[in-house]
Amino acid sequence: MKRVAIQGYRGCFHEQAARLFYKGLSLPGLDTDRLDIVECDRFEDLYKAVKDGRADALVMAIENTVSGGLLPNFELLRKYDLKIKGEFFMRIEQNLMALPGQRIEDIHEVRSHYMAINQTRQYFADKPWIRLVEADDTAKAAADIAHSGLRGVGAVASGLAAELYGMEILAPGIETYKQNFTRFLILDEELEVTGDNIDKASICFTLPHKTGSLAQILTILSFYDMNLTRIQSLPIPGQQWEYFFYADIKFESYTRYQQALAAVRPLMKDLNVLGEYKTVL
Repeated sequence: MKRVAIQGYRGCFHEQAARLFYKGLSLPGLDTDRLDIVECDRFEDLYKAVKDGRADALVMAIENTVSGGLLPNFELLRKYDLKIKGEFFMRIEQNLMALPGQRIEDIHEVRSHYMAINQTRQYFADKPWIRLVEADDTAKAAADIAHSGLRGVGAVASGLAAELYGMEILAPGIETYKQNFTRFLILDEELEVTGDNIDKASICFTLPHKTGSLAQILTILSFYDMNLTRIQSLPIPGQQWEYFFYADIKFESYTRYQQALAAVRPLMKDLNVLGEYKTVL
């Protein structure tokens, strides 16, 4: 049984992404319905769970189409020597749920994580009798309601949370923006990814503090047909006005990618290949 560390509570979107990712791989002998989920409070705890031997892999959100990038998680990728072995894009569907046998009119309070509340405020705008209350986690909000037998109280969470905790979905898909996707990274040393199957890489690097240094890098990557799907700059702690860059590169030829990396390496400082992997949609 594969042990996968997630940030959050059983039934959260991280767990849903983990199950969908490994199910898509169809690994021999792996029952995705029996993944051993290791709950962690903080994102850094995911790495500690792997380091301590409590987990074999971790699944971590890195960006969302509505709220943008999770900047502290970019720093974690650079800080810990654990390679990205895959990514998974999942549409986030927020569902209003409660204990069975109730109507929306019976619900006077709804609990969820602040991001889920922000993503569903438009749905609740014409329901003034419902008070929105922030919780630490979407799935935990559902679990607490179920375990305490609270009637008149609902949660906004994933369909998996409703299934795990015996909640009834009163209104599915109540998120304001339907094209709400979260990108998750999979860091699993047991996964073998070969050059023929690799079509994306994540790197981080620093550049000399001089005019045109970044433009030069981008020009070379373009020459080798590298598609930069994301570039993010973050300050380097303790080094005034210096930054490290995180970049995702999509490509069709692994050979061309290697040539591109060889061409830009002399122009970069502290180049770190965070992972080479195959995109799974």
